[in-house]
Amino acid sequence: MHLSSRPFTVHKKVPLTISRGTTASSTNLWVQIQTEPADPVMGWGEASPFSIGEMTQTAEAITADLDRLAKALIPYHPLERQAVEAVLDDLQPCSAARAAVDTALWDWLGQQVGLPLWQLWGLDLARIGPTAVTVGINSPAGACDRLRQWCRQLSVRSVKIKLGSPAGIAVDRAMFTALQSQIPSGAKVSIDANGGWSLSDAIAMADWLAERGVIYLEQPLARGEEVSLGKLRSRLPVFLDESCFTSHDIPTLAGYADGVNIKLMKAGGLSEARRMIETARACGLQVMFGCYSDSAIANTALAQLSPLADHLDLDSHLNLKDDPFFGARLQAGCLIPSAKAGLGVTHTASG
Repeated sequence: MHLSSRPFTVHKKVPLTISRGTTASSTNLWVQIQTEPADPVMGWGEASPFSIGEMTQTAEAITADLDRLAKALIPYHPLERQAVEAVLDDLQPCSAARAAVDTALWDWLGQQVGLPLWQLWGLDLARIGPTAVTVGINSPAGACDRLRQWCRQLSVRSVKIKLGSPAGIAVDRAMFTALQSQIPSGAKVSIDANGGWSLSDAIAMADWLAERGVIYLEQPLARGEEVSLGKLRSRLPVFLDESCFTSHDIPTLAGYADGVNIKLMKAGGLSEARRMIETARACGLQVMFGCYSDSAIANTALAQLSPLADHLDLDSHLNLKDDPFFGARLQAGCLIPSAKAGLGVTHTASG
């Protein structure tokens, strides 16, 4: 197997502010897998840096892990998935590097058999719901302007609002109140605090937001405070993001939450994302998909599994000025993968 990677930098149209800070750009890694360098069939994957505060995966660390994997995987064929997974388990690369390799292997397989991944897995595109557009922490006027920009760009049927402002819940409430009149009629609204609230603030906000039609809260408390979530769930359903990386986390969290947010970079690829979906369902939990500063590669990859999700937030590539890739298409606010084999992603320079 020949594995290569190259960095590419993407810039956001609008910087995104959450409770932990602001991001305006990201240097991601484009991973390619072939049986040998001359093989015309090439599987693509993506690794995106991310941070949840105390846990950070940088572009430099991801690059180093991909270099290690490129050497270790030379003896293997892309079809030797069990052997490849054993190598990954042994080397323990960061989850973003693993995600890129796993995604590229699935893309390669789909191209070999001539099927898009959603069809290879027997999924029904008609079950894909709308993807949320994200409004970051901002002034009331700035938040309203951002939502209006989204509404000009696409048919908005779901809105995720970032709260948990370091300035306090009065600021959160002012921003949310201003946004209410701008949210399209019938659109579902969710809140993501990214662990930015105290328990007392979270209880007060859960009651207040429930009265205003919010359908669920995402990560209201910081990672490690899951035991306290029982005091919130009677008010609004709670989904966990920063608290949940892989399927191993889910059984422990099942007693504290109503759902989990699966992200390709946290999970370590499509294989683990599928395990997480199955584990969550077995534990009686709902499933949502999310993203970091991912391009169309990673979001198109998760879109292949979107028929299995209850809620979707795959909008990061829609906020990029210079995404070099093109994949799943927007249709009535839904991100729909194509009928092309594998991921169905192309590089914009080659069409």
